[in-house]
Formats: sequence, structure tokens, C-alpha cells
Amino acid sequence: MDCDAFYATVELLRRPELVGQPVIVAGSGPRAVVTTASYEARRYRIGSAMPASRARRLCPQAIVIPPDFDAYRAKSRDVWEIVAERLRTGLQQVSLDEAYADVSALEKPLRVLRALVAEVRERTGITISVGVGPSRLVAKTASDAEKPAGFVVLSRDDACARFASRPTRILQGVGPRTQERLEAMGITTVAHLQAAPEEVLVARFGGRMGRWLRAVAHFHDSSPVETARLAKSRSSETTFDADVDDLDALRDTVRALAADVCEGLRRKGTRGRTIGIKLRYDDFRNLTRDRSIEAYTNDTERVTAVALELLDANAPARPVRLIGVRVAGFEGVAPDRPAPPPGFDGQLVLPVEEEGEALGSDRLRA
Repeated sequence: MDCDAFYATVELLRRPELVGQPVIVAGSGPRAVVTTASYEARRYRIGSAMPASRARRLCPQAIVIPPDFDAYRAKSRDVWEIVAERLRTGLQQVSLDEAYADVSALEKPLRVLRALVAEVRERTGITISVGVGPSRLVAKTASDAEKPAGFVVLSRDDACARFASRPTRILQGVGPRTQERLEAMGITTVAHLQAAPEEVLVARFGGRMGRWLRAVAHFHDSSPVETARLAKSRSSETTFDADVDDLDALRDTVRALAADVCEGLRRKGTRGRTIGIKLRYDDFRNLTRDRSIEAYTNDTERVTAVALELLDANAPARPVRLIGVRVAGFEGVAPDRPAPPPGFDGQLVLPVEEEGEALGSDRLRA
């Protein structure tokens, strides 16, 4: 279930005089990106994550509204509380405007979902597009197929046929870099990927990803709807308006980010023992460094000290575009990756890239 143009719709509900006009929700800084756009603005080829400066050039008459995430969170709660109350099956909410539900236990799931969409629209003003299928992958792809106000029900075979002529980018988990690598092999559509020999994909992408690409092209997916997910880390990061190469300025930012992370940890009553920093350089490479300490903590002074040590030990050789601070290794929660031993400084430098999800399933999901 995916709310249509969610942030823009929330703004239009507060400013009904703007209905029918091209509206862009975006910040004002030189590196601001489009959070979302009304469907009138999308006619000018404006989309989410596009630089706001480019969006303004494409549609000079657009009305640009700064994002108000407090309002979006409040409206999101209204929407998903109604959904959870009516479905009673548990939700996996993956963002403010999107969630999965396993509806296989409902007697007449399609009728229930149609009534739910109407009720959410009436009570909140938000329109939900629904995709229904035997897996999260089919359901997600179907939900995007006929926006806005879509309601698409597909089997796995239906999805294979319906999306065969679409670019590989339509497949969840296939990002722009993977799409470029596939195109370099002459694989431009889902049908091309379906026909590609597994051994060719494995030779190009490695065993795990090559087999995953083969599976996702045929819409095999076994990833469950996870209705109770425990947070495994908490982080805070910021993208600078201009690249920063001043180490003192980076230190000041780390102090502010560490304070923000620790405030959130204390609010949740959570402590962690793995502290890390993240740097994104001006060439878009990422560098992360983590250190595990002996005792769990949510103390700002302790987290700040470790984060600053990591920064100083890895003084950036290039200007920094983004910096972040992370605390993981929570008490009572299995880590999402093995924690390094206390005192160990690990380093990973990677390009920005997407990863695929685990696959394959035949339960009914929306």
C-alpha cells in the first residue's frame, strides 16, 4: 500500500487553493532535492530525489514548499492506524507513506482492501494505491503500475508478462548503477533479464547477485512481511550545502550529530556499544569506520569522544559532502552485521550502490 504523492497531498490538504497547480516539496539549499511533487508538476518530468534547482528550471511556475516532516508524520500515523485497525493482520511499515500487509488470512481480502482505501480517503484525504500479489516483490511492483489511485492484482506469471517490456529499473532492488551494468551487457528490459543465462549473470555480478537478478526477473520472492521489527541501529547524518574540507567544522558537526543520536537513544531507553562515523566524499565514495566499546552506552559525551577519535584517525583526504554518526550493537538485539571486537577500527570504502533483497514466496500480500 503506497500513499500517492504523500507529502505533496498533505500540503494540498493544508492549502486547498493550490489544488490543480504544479507543487514541489523541496528544501531551499543549493543541494536540496525534491521530496515529492504533485501530479501536475510530474507532467514536467519532475520526480523525487531530483535536484530542486533542476526542478525549478523544468517548471519555473511551480510552487515550491519546504518540507514539514512533523505534519507528514502526524498524517502518516492517522493513515496507518486506520489500516491496522481494519486489517488486524499486522503491518510492515517501510516509510511514512508505504507499508506491506499479509492479507492471506482474510476471507475476502480484495473487498476489504477496497473498503479500506475508501475509508482512508474519506477520513484523512489521502489516496492509497494498492498492489496485491503472492509476494512483496509482486505487490510492490503492482502498486506502482497504475498510480494514482491504482488497485492492481497480479499473480507471479501475470507480473512476468505485464512488466516484460519495462526497463530493469522497475524491479525492486535494481538501482541505477545495476541498470547501467545490465545495459552494457545489452540487457535493457525485464524480458531481456528473464532470458539471460544464469551463468552469464553470475560471471558478471558474482554468484549471489547474479542468481538474485535471475530470480527477481521472474518475480520470485520469499521475503516475509515483518510485522515486528527491532531497530538495530540509530544514526544521524547531514549533507552539506557545500563540500567541507575543514576538520574543525567536521568535528563540530560530529558533536551535533552525536548529541542528536544519543537524545533519541535515551528517549527510547536504548543503549549500544558500537559507535561509527560515515563520510561521503565529493566524488560520492563512502567511508565508514566503527569501534565497539566495552560497555553499552547512550551517553553523549562517550559517543562524541569515540566518534571524534574515529574522525581524527581518518582525517579526510578529500572534501566531504555528507557526514553521519551511528550507534549500533543494542542490548538484547542481534546485530545486523558482526560487531568488531572492542578497540578494533574497521574501514570500508565503497561507491554508493544498491543491494538486492532476499527472494521467492507464495503467500498473498498487499
